[in-house]
Amino acid sequence: MSDGSKYYVVKEKAVPEVLMKVVEAKRLLETGRAATVQEAADAVGISRSSFYKYKEDIFPFRDNVKGKTFTFLMQMHDEPGLLSDVLHVVAEYRANILTIHQSIPTNGVAMLTLSIEVLPATGDLSSMIETIEAKEGVQYLKILARE
Repeated sequence: MSDGSKYYVVKEKAVPEVLMKVVEAKRLLETGRAATVQEAADAVGISRSSFYKYKEDIFPFRDNVKGKTFTFLMQMHDEPGLLSDVLHVVAEYRANILTIHQSIPTNGVAMLTLSIEVLPATGDLSSMIETIEAKEGVQYLKILARE
């Protein structure tokens, strides 16, 4: 079952340990805490060959999202102020809200689609998503589209 996608967004817990170590090694090199690839690889516990094999294929979500539009699907409790709290998080991270569509709540649960534009000033998008997911009353959040 292939839909032709070349890129996927997965949560950190689904990423193999070696790939997370490559990300950390790259961070060590970028910040100057490691001077060479060998030093960075040794510090995180991988081989240089593993680093070179994956270094172009893994990067933090935030590195490739500026200027993009994301549409999220959320399921949330029908509670006064909850939508306002979610939108406040988006504003705190300085993303631009493009569209909001909330269904009429059924059995105390509403579905919401929210499209945002990630601007150069927008903070770490994955942190924003985690903050929204952690809000009491938000049951589910999924990225529907990235354009």
